[in-house]
Amino acid sequence: MDRRDGARTSEEAPPPAVGQAGDVGDATTGVGAVDTAAGERAAHDTVEAAIRAQLAKALGGVRGIIEAAVPTVTFTITWIATEQLRTSLIVSIGMAVLLLLVRVVQRSTVQFVLNSLVGIAIGAIFASRTGQAKDIYLPGIWYNAGYAVAMIFSVVVRWPIVGFLIGSVTGDPTGWHKDPGVVRLCSRLTWLLILPCLLRVVVQLPLYYADQVAALGVAKVALGWPLQVAGLAAMVWVLARGRTPISGPSAPGA
Repeated sequence: MDRRDGARTSEEAPPPAVGQAGDVGDATTGVGAVDTAAGERAAHDTVEAAIRAQLAKALGGVRGIIEAAVPTVTFTITWIATEQLRTSLIVSIGMAVLLLLVRVVQRSTVQFVLNSLVGIAIGAIFASRTGQAKDIYLPGIWYNAGYAVAMIFSVVVRWPIVGFLIGSVTGDPTGWHKDPGVVRLCSRLTWLLILPCLLRVVVQLPLYYADQVAALGVAKVALGWPLQVAGLAAMVWVLARGRTPISGPSAPGA
């Protein structure tokens, strides 16, 4: 094909933005910037795709999961070895700070390691005030209980929490609620988030009252990322079974 004056060849044309395959004309003429939210809406044209993307962000990948577990593992191992509360707290918090510094040096997101640092710090405050090592796990038990209650309430009133993941993609926080099929799907997925929280409380609370510090640490780790991964796998299985279009004014093509 002959090259016309002033026209770009396919090799010279810049590739379209991710999620904007239909906007090649705008990309080649340089008209406007692609809006991030619009890109996400185009890339995730189904409820299932949108939720999978948001779940991946929320978990932080394998590294995020490991960083969340390291402070608890460190505290438990140190406690078993020394039975010294102060030493165990210093070592576990120090490990969390070290992970945070590594993230800062690498200039990568500190969100997930910061979450673990805040969690272990709150637990340390509880344990330091009472002088009992088991109290480092108490905030986590309360958190899971409260989170489970809040999510159950959201399902009962038919505003399941997972639905708001759709809103964060479409740019319409409540538009998903107009579609009964989406509400039902989000309710099922919300239950898959509720069950791990309930299981953690059911297992850890008796150990807490029995003063089983080491067992609490093992249970917290075992019911942490492994249960999270199992829950994610169950959600992926549910999501893989259907293709529910994202409806509403912010949906692609609307």
